[in-house]
Amino acid sequence: MGKSKYKHLLVIRLSAMGDVAMTVPVLNLLAVEYPDLQITVLTRAFFSPMFIGLSNVQVYEADVDGKHKGIRGLWRLFKELKTLGIDAVADLHNVLRSSVLKGFFVLSNIPVIQIDKGRKAKRALTTHKNKVFKPLKTTFQRYADVFYELGFPINLKSAKGLSKRILSEKVLELVRPDNLRWVGIAPFAAYPGKTYPFGLMQEVILSLNETNKYKIIFFGGGELEKKQLQQWSDSCQNCINTIDDFSFEEELALISNLDLMVSMDSGNGHLAAIFNVPTITLWGVTHPYAGFSPFRQAPENSLLSDRTKYPLIPTSIYGNTMPEGYENVMSTIVPETIIRRISALLEAR
Repeated sequence: MGKSKYKHLLVIRLSAMGDVAMTVPVLNLLAVEYPDLQITVLTRAFFSPMFIGLSNVQVYEADVDGKHKGIRGLWRLFKELKTLGIDAVADLHNVLRSSVLKGFFVLSNIPVIQIDKGRKAKRALTTHKNKVFKPLKTTFQRYADVFYELGFPINLKSAKGLSKRILSEKVLELVRPDNLRWVGIAPFAAYPGKTYPFGLMQEVILSLNETNKYKIIFFGGGELEKKQLQQWSDSCQNCINTIDDFSFEEELALISNLDLMVSMDSGNGHLAAIFNVPTITLWGVTHPYAGFSPFRQAPENSLLSDRTKYPLIPTSIYGNTMPEGYENVMSTIVPETIIRRISALLEAR
């Protein structure tokens, strides 16, 4: 265990949901290893429930669309944070907004360490020419490296997930606990290139439903997606659509009680994994080599599109680049593969 002169760390990670979720097991370990260290996490208000139960960790809510918007807003935010007695900053975001805050802290002689995102290596991994296809450092390790530089070394092999949370009466009323295994399915992602085709996902859902072994619980999406999931829920006796039914805190509690989660390369997979839920992720034009696999998941839980047929994978880090002819990459992950992996994981528990 290292020694550091710092007593109160500010940890900055404002978005996105999956990236914020990936801070949780790292911060949980940091808090356990250094119980006298006060940790303040600067993030969006919506993400606050992720940090419930972490010892000596508090959340300071950044209103980046309101009073903390723009340069003046960030200056106001800095002045608010400075009153907390922060003596060092871990910037796990390293974007323009956090860099502006960094400047304010540095001018006040408060040290800041920013995450090295490995942008050069990620460009080499995703380029279409002279691609360097090799695994990069995980995001969890990049977070841990920041704390190491601040004098707080941690060994990620000791990191643990969070415990199950208590379900509210509202959740229990909808889900109705029984002897079925609870399988979460989050079929959406930010970009088409990492969203499994609905027709194929329907095959997975119907097959699981017909076994009468599983309660299939849908997560994620907006109004349009809610309608699609409701169609599945109405036609399958063991399916439940949760969109818009619960608060984020209630949704996290439900996720923590799943037996398994099936997700795209998206935030819901990370949310499940931080609660030690076995998590199967489906990868399209992105790839685990970029370092964004969910916490403590076996490589076999990442089901990959066919790189022999689509050698440009990964085409980008976030899935926002779709080369011509790559529209159907995820069709190379056949439903039978997903179903077999679900069965293997649940039979092993």
